[in-house]
Amino acid sequence: MNAFALIAAVTVDILAAANEIPAKLVSLLKFNPAATQKPVVNEKDKSSIEKIVILLREQTGHDFSFYKKNTLFRRIERRMGIHQLDKIASYVRFLQENPKELDILFKELLIGVTNFFRDAAVWKMLKEKVLPDLLNELPNGHVLRVWIAGCSTGEEAYSFAIIFKEAYEKVKHSKNLTLQIFASDIDKDAIEIARNGIFSSNIIADVSPKRLSTFFTTSDTNYCVNTSIREMIVFAPHDVIKDPPFTKLDFLLCRNLLIYLESELQKKLMNLFHYSLNAGGFMLLGSAEHINSQGRLFTTIDAKLKFYKRSVTSEEIKQLDFPSSFSHSTKRLQGDILPAKAVENIQTFADQLLLQHFAPASVLINQEGDILYITGSTGKYIEPAAGKANMNIYAMAREGLRNELSGAIRKAKLNYEPVILRNIKIGNNGGAQFVDVTFQATEKPDAYKGTIMIVFADVIALPKQVSRKSKTGKQIKDTLEQESQIELQRALEELQSTREEMQTSQEELKSTNEELQSTNEELQSTNEELTTSREEMQSMNEELQTVNNELQSKVAEFSEANNDMKNLLNSTDIATLFVDRELNIRRFTDKLTNIIKLRPIDIGRPFTEMVSDLQYPEIANNAREVLRTLIFKETDISTNDGRWFTIRIMPYRTLDDKIEGLVITFIDITVAKKLEAELALVNSKERKKRADELIIANKELTHQDKEKQKRADELVIAKKELAFEDKEKEIREDDLIIANKELALQNKEKKRLEAELNRVTEILKKHNL
Repeated sequence: MNAFALIAAVTVDILAAANEIPAKLVSLLKFNPAATQKPVVNEKDKSSIEKIVILLREQTGHDFSFYKKNTLFRRIERRMGIHQLDKIASYVRFLQENPKELDILFKELLIGVTNFFRDAAVWKMLKEKVLPDLLNELPNGHVLRVWIAGCSTGEEAYSFAIIFKEAYEKVKHSKNLTLQIFASDIDKDAIEIARNGIFSSNIIADVSPKRLSTFFTTSDTNYCVNTSIREMIVFAPHDVIKDPPFTKLDFLLCRNLLIYLESELQKKLMNLFHYSLNAGGFMLLGSAEHINSQGRLFTTIDAKLKFYKRSVTSEEIKQLDFPSSFSHSTKRLQGDILPAKAVENIQTFADQLLLQHFAPASVLINQEGDILYITGSTGKYIEPAAGKANMNIYAMAREGLRNELSGAIRKAKLNYEPVILRNIKIGNNGGAQFVDVTFQATEKPDAYKGTIMIVFADVIALPKQVSRKSKTGKQIKDTLEQESQIELQRALEELQSTREEMQTSQEELKSTNEELQSTNEELQSTNEELTTSREEMQSMNEELQTVNNELQSKVAEFSEANNDMKNLLNSTDIATLFVDRELNIRRFTDKLTNIIKLRPIDIGRPFTEMVSDLQYPEIANNAREVLRTLIFKETDISTNDGRWFTIRIMPYRTLDDKIEGLVITFIDITVAKKLEAELALVNSKERKKRADELIIANKELTHQDKEKQKRADELVIAKKELAFEDKEKEIREDDLIIANKELALQNKEKKRLEAELNRVTEILKKHNL
């Protein structure tokens, strides 16, 4: 592994040449928080830490505001020591200028510490007690759903799957039970490592040899988890603080995650875990964690090993803050009624002139009282209300008019008859005035149907008897009596109107009450159905989110494989064309564009319609014949510019042996064809030269044949002489045979005499003579 790969594999604190490292280590130790006195965190430092949390949230999308401040400060302090910064404010500026440091700090805060079968006693009890009891309770065909929150690099998830496998085989159930583990963590890099399932040889310290041989396969110096175990687990990036939880769980593991969180967030997560688990589901926490004040939600199975069981309680969990990564806000859209298009004629001009100068003041309102249009000066009757701008007639009406509006508008809505209020006393900047107010509902056109026109008309105040003896008691009394009578008459009319409206309202309320009761029952039923649907949708959302993450991973792998395939095809330097069963283009290599004029937008079109340099009109027929017979065809074809290609048409077979089209390759053999032509020319010259030589040789052979005939005649004569010599030779051989016989007799007599001599000699020796 080269240096760059080593640097990328770990989080490096010091990166320098070998001769510079000692000095940098000494400098780092001077700023090491363990070697210096821990500074007191003041309010200014707390503000800086909050800024760092905000920067982390903006960079990573994860909120660390509920992490324990001591843990957060220690990690920040460590990074400050590495960069030799003595103030948190300086580190904040450093983070703002170096976004990569935020990613490093994020990795520091995760503290991903885990290993196989951590705390052996926990896994022993899980295998021998908890899981067997749970397996006995589950129905046949049940899928055991498990959520491991904060799984880091996956050792704990694989440990649980192995323990389940061993416990299930030990119990030897007749039930068909399966396991589905959802393992999640906010560290995407850790999730990717977990998903690969490949671990170093260091795991032999935690995993027994039997388990290594049963559940792992060896690859070089690494160990790879078997497929049967990996198929039980789905790894997915997930933030338990903000993302929706996994629900309908039978078992939940959250070990050594809560110890880094504030107690407020721990309580929230306990409520969340209670919601996620089925009734009677199990929860396992880390050795240093506890359920705080949420004992009513869980019962303790083993306080030392941190096994808990979800309580079956009817007590409602109040204020469950359900996590969500998204917030939806709906804005109310108010449609404006567009005025009718003005007609440019003398009548329109006269109407507008009358409205502007002689028409009474009026306003046009909708059913809710919002003012749509104002004619004339209405300042004496309505005025803007204090505070936020509100163009509603009920808020803008002046004193005296406000109390009369609701009843008159209600009457105007009942029919299209005008409703007139006479002698309404309206307060006006410390004074008062009398006004007749007319309410008229509009029926046409349809665009304005239901709107109400309110017209204001000033009236003269009550007449006063003017005389030289003015302001006497009698005159004042008459004036007051007249005003009182008018007000009394109006009050009686309003009372009668109110009684009628109240009676009508009571009848409507009775009818509405009955409808509401029926509606309430329907809503209760609907609410129960929606609650069930919500849980099902939440479960589907979790699974879809998990599947989406898997699909994204598959898409990335597919994209990488596609790039590899494209580079492989282009690197072969062979023009290749892929077509479907209808001879439409599916894919082609870059080299093919030099033969057939293709562009990326031509994919999906028949390749036979493309402009080509090939002198091969039968290519379409040959392609269809290959599709029909599934026998490949190979042909040498030339182009218009003198190039030659070997065109091979073969069926395109899928992995399941289905024919999905054709693969057509174009191999350039131009050089070979040129060499072949040159060789043919050379061979022609050689053949002509050899023909001439053969003519000469033929003449020589004719002469040689004559010589051979002459020699043959001589051989016949010589043969006759040899025959005569052979006869003489036979006579001589007969003489030799006779002579040989005589010689043989002589030899035989000689041997007889030698034997007689030997016998005589033996006799003489015997007598010593």
